[in-house]
Amino acid sequence: MTAVAISGVTKVFNPGRPDEVLALSDVDLTVADGEFVSLIGPSGCGKSTLLRLIADLIAPTTGTVTVAGTTAAQARRDQAYGIAFQQAGLFEWRTVRRNVELPLELRGAGRAERRAKAEEMLELVGLSEFAGHYPGQLSGGMQQRVAIARALAVQPPLLLMDEPFGALDEMTRERLQAELLAVCAATGTSTVFVTHSISEAVFLSDRVVVMSARPGRITAAIDVKLPSRDEAGRQAPAYFDKITEVRKALRG
Repeated sequence: MTAVAISGVTKVFNPGRPDEVLALSDVDLTVADGEFVSLIGPSGCGKSTLLRLIADLIAPTTGTVTVAGTTAAQARRDQAYGIAFQQAGLFEWRTVRRNVELPLELRGAGRAERRAKAEEMLELVGLSEFAGHYPGQLSGGMQQRVAIARALAVQPPLLLMDEPFGALDEMTRERLQAELLAVCAATGTSTVFVTHSISEAVFLSDRVVVMSARPGRITAAIDVKLPSRDEAGRQAPAYFDKITEVRKALRG
């Protein structure tokens, strides 16, 4: 199956005005079911714009976006994806458990179902013992794990992530990368991941999609096969070879 299909997409902001911006031009991209794809490119190249198009937070100027065989708009209404941003975006007045329960609550799930699913997701990200805490009592890395648990609470077939680890220290970032891969493997979730980090893109991805400076176009799609996705994998020659390959693609 195809998780995401983008065909001939162009995005123009403020069309017809003096401040018109062509953000994306003629983008084609397919994400397979269960695939982890990272988008990488220079600042302002349209990575986040492309993610927002998939999420139906904005509409394309031309072209089509489908998610799991339906329109992006229908996928949003069906809550067919989970989304996480660089900031965790948790509600400070809700406990960790109740933050994770929120998408289930919006779907009308009963209290017992919400609690059981939230506890399952918190166990998956290693935060079961913090279910009754409030976000302000957690570290930044822990808050990001709560945000990931919330995004996965409705078991979406697709996870959209916009630099979720960008503000974290290197050690926390590497730990959460490993945890994210474990979660995706356990749930079979397809993932589209925006990052500025070449090493992060290579470590996480089945495929790294390289974008040009604005207007954003896809200039390369690099398949990544590592012997393992752990500390040993980070030391493997294949890992460094792929980092070099992506770096060269970014430089054109």
